[in-house]
Amino acid sequence: MNTPFYIARRYLFAKKSTNAINIISAISVVGVFVGSAALIIILSVFNGFEEVVLKMFNTITPQIVISPAQGKTFDPNSAYFNELRKKKDIYSFTEVLSENALLRYNDKQSVGLVKGVSADYLKNKSLDSITIDGEFKLENKSLNYAVIGSAIQTFLMVNTTDPFNPLQVFSPKKRSNHTGSINPADDFTILSIPVSGVFEVQQDFDNIAVVPLRFARKLLEEPAKVSSIEINLNDGVDADKFKAAIESEIGKDFEIKNRIQQNKVLYNILGSEKWAVYIILTFILIIAIFNIIGSLTMLVIDKLKDIAILSSLGAGKTLIKRIFLFEGMMITMAGCVFGLIIGLIFCLLQQKFGWIKMSQDNLVITNAYPVALKWKDFLLVFLTVSVFSFMASALSANLSVKKINHLNQDL
Repeated sequence: MNTPFYIARRYLFAKKSTNAINIISAISVVGVFVGSAALIIILSVFNGFEEVVLKMFNTITPQIVISPAQGKTFDPNSAYFNELRKKKDIYSFTEVLSENALLRYNDKQSVGLVKGVSADYLKNKSLDSITIDGEFKLENKSLNYAVIGSAIQTFLMVNTTDPFNPLQVFSPKKRSNHTGSINPADDFTILSIPVSGVFEVQQDFDNIAVVPLRFARKLLEEPAKVSSIEINLNDGVDADKFKAAIESEIGKDFEIKNRIQQNKVLYNILGSEKWAVYIILTFILIIAIFNIIGSLTMLVIDKLKDIAILSSLGAGKTLIKRIFLFEGMMITMAGCVFGLIIGLIFCLLQQKFGWIKMSQDNLVITNAYPVALKWKDFLLVFLTVSVFSFMASALSANLSVKKINHLNQDL
């Protein structure tokens, strides 16, 4: 058996002449235990929130978007796109024509994005999960309907149950059709459309009015071209590989974005928030870990005679350093392992029973704090504790043999 490890283990469980050493060691273990458990629980909660937010965003964000590299519109009826829409990997192929427009309801008006979509858009069965009023319906026989974001609904006070008071949409006419009329209203295409429902995701999306593509074409006087093509894939299809294949075929005239690229700011915010919390809690954990210096210093004082005897028997400074290095590592790593186990148990119980509830004002899918476990977080916490535990223990071990020659003389 490794001699330093054996002696360190005996010191860990052996009785000390001074009870304060046991108390300080226990405080060190508890500090690391609490810090490790708190860190893994907080990181798991952030993972849960990230999954909830991304799930909501992914409901309305397609897996792949194709848009023109220059200009606003392009022709979706080219030979390449006609072949692309026939691929078996594609679940939905949605043509989108969008532009800002003036929205008016009763005596209130607001500027919003009018997004015209083709029929494949409604293949997304998750749209009902973000609908907070009415239903997500765009067409009914020959009638057109709009589904608006909650921001528009709140500002315009739209009543989805009133079919006799439709939403008015104003869009500037194209210059080629400009008549030069004295009446400013003649410079706009004005259409009315009843509102069938209201959806809510996030501020960036809640200022959108989703309408049928044929309505958007009439409003924007665009008979053939589209602003973008939104693609969702069948289950099991790798979106990144599919995106790479399109990029290699389509050329430089188009931009292809996956979900991360479409919501780059969101992903950056979620990542930066999680790392900020990790850094803050790590500083607290470091303070708890460095309590081990006091514990080992007291232990060195308690074992002065043992150190002197080992030295006189031929034990070098390296062996004595390793004894107290192992001692400190065992104290802190015991707290870390127990903390990770308790953190894991707490997260599993929260996932199953949802004991910790959030405020009723939180507009999320569930009223319990979401939790998602990732093995990388456990490895990160373990490595963090290991590194700083080694640093603190090594510092204490160096102090323990600093005056070993004086101990030999005293013996």
